[in-house]
Amino acid sequence: MPTSSTSRPPESTRLHWNYFLALEKDMEVLSRYIEFSPDNFNTYSIELAHLLLSAASEVDTLAKCICSILDPKAKPENINEYRRIIKAGEDSENDPYAKGGKYALLEEEYRHRLSRLKVYVPRYSLEFAPWADWAKDENPDWWHSYNNVKHERNHYFNKATLGNALQALAALLAVNYLYCRLDITKTKPDVRYQYQGKNVTRHMQPESTLLRFSARFYDNPIAELGGYISSVSEDVGRLERHIEDARIDNE
Repeated sequence: MPTSSTSRPPESTRLHWNYFLALEKDMEVLSRYIEFSPDNFNTYSIELAHLLLSAASEVDTLAKCICSILDPKAKPENINEYRRIIKAGEDSENDPYAKGGKYALLEEEYRHRLSRLKVYVPRYSLEFAPWADWAKDENPDWWHSYNNVKHERNHYFNKATLGNALQALAALLAVNYLYCRLDITKTKPDVRYQYQGKNVTRHMQPESTLLRFSARFYDNPIAELGGYISSVSEDVGRLERHIEDARIDNE
């Protein structure tokens, strides 16, 4: 699979990634005052409204950037159009890695569709799939809450909750990942879905600390060394058995 020694995000993604990290830091500070637990997901406040509005607004901005790569001629104006373009990009029959294509066996392992991306908050044992509703051609509840808080705050301020803010920030991490993947393969779209997750997150530096993807999306030299040692041990074991069998046959 393609690899890169790049330790910084491409210039075109750097500002978006730094903005996510700033929001993540704000959320991390908030965790000192509200325990991040499902019991508190309905807690709402002005600060949570700020995080929900900021994260979801940035999702809107990044979704347009993503669509401009996938369909440069399109002029999407809302999330329904973003969903159509992004899902079409994931399913494109012209893509050799798509369903039925030349490399279809790689599709689900490397495609990392938004609807299937999971985001974790390991410190609090939380797991989110912020775009899962897209698999049903529906928009997420946190997005509806964002619009309600944005446009009718006097009626829907109680939707500026911890749960919605975390979901929106998780969704922002996911679209940053997708945007980075598309941006670093802009000139070589034929290998877009060959990239393992860690070959994308290597460009998303410094790494996020509160919200994370699964461990396989990141470089982990210790785990990889352990896997290498394990595989070598298995090879040595097979070789020893082969030598022992050969010795017995020759006796």
